[in-house]
Amino acid sequence: MRFARVGGRPRLPRHAVTRWIVVLGLMAGAMAWSAPNANASEADEVYYLSLGDSLAQGYQNIGGPHTNSAAVGYRQGYADQLFKLARDGGQDRLRLVKLGCGGESTASMIENSRCAYDTGSQLGDAVEFLDAHRGEVAFITINLGANDIFLDCQGDPSCFIPQIATNLPFILGTLRDHAGPGVPIVGMNYFAPDVVQWFDDPAAGQAGAARAVFFNNFLESLYAGAGVPVADVESAFAVTDFTTLVDLKGAGPVPLSVYNACTLTWMCTPPPLGPDSHATNNGYGVIAQAFAAALGL
Repeated sequence: MRFARVGGRPRLPRHAVTRWIVVLGLMAGAMAWSAPNANASEADEVYYLSLGDSLAQGYQNIGGPHTNSAAVGYRQGYADQLFKLARDGGQDRLRLVKLGCGGESTASMIENSRCAYDTGSQLGDAVEFLDAHRGEVAFITINLGANDIFLDCQGDPSCFIPQIATNLPFILGTLRDHAGPGVPIVGMNYFAPDVVQWFDDPAAGQAGAARAVFFNNFLESLYAGAGVPVADVESAFAVTDFTTLVDLKGAGPVPLSVYNACTLTWMCTPPPLGPDSHATNNGYGVIAQAFAAALGL
């Protein structure tokens, strides 16, 4: 069985996302954290299981959309960089298992995944791996939700809100059941590529940030309900900071939120490499640090 990254062309949109406004009164509760898995520390090898969409896969549009960028892009994703941080921190027996799939949503992860898996789904392969390595898993990371918006629901909140609200708790509960109670599971909120609309209309850039915050609050409420802490990528990318000005090469002073979107993603890169919403090497590094903070590494 293949316990490694499975191929599949990522399908996150390359241009600014469809505008949508979600009115939610959801608040994320305080999330308790558990110590690293004691059983895993006694195994000869222990595993970091990475799950999710193209960000978990580590996709970058290096060489154009139809070029196999696995040799460069996929090896610098947040899972790869988090793995290195953990290894450098003393977990020298840690092994990385990447099951992320470009374009994966909460629905496709459960059934009809957008990548080829032995069991037919990313969740099925994750369960099979966890069952085969009970007591040998150090921690699990997961990010999902963006493709429920972009691919499954075309930006319609009446579609993606109930879909995620049903599927994400099921996925997290399934992982917990098969990983056991002592294995840390960490989710992730999202950065906001849409803030680059600020260049055309500052109000539109701030609206893009507000949409990301509303969506992240929604995700955080679901993770909190499952007892799963969240890597705060939103704060790491300073999504809401339109006050601090930073000099961006070729553009002059821009808000920190916009600066980060331009320098930590490919959104401000001209064709053929951009504009693209995926993180750069440095952006994936920032995400990895957010996960490391949530894990206490």
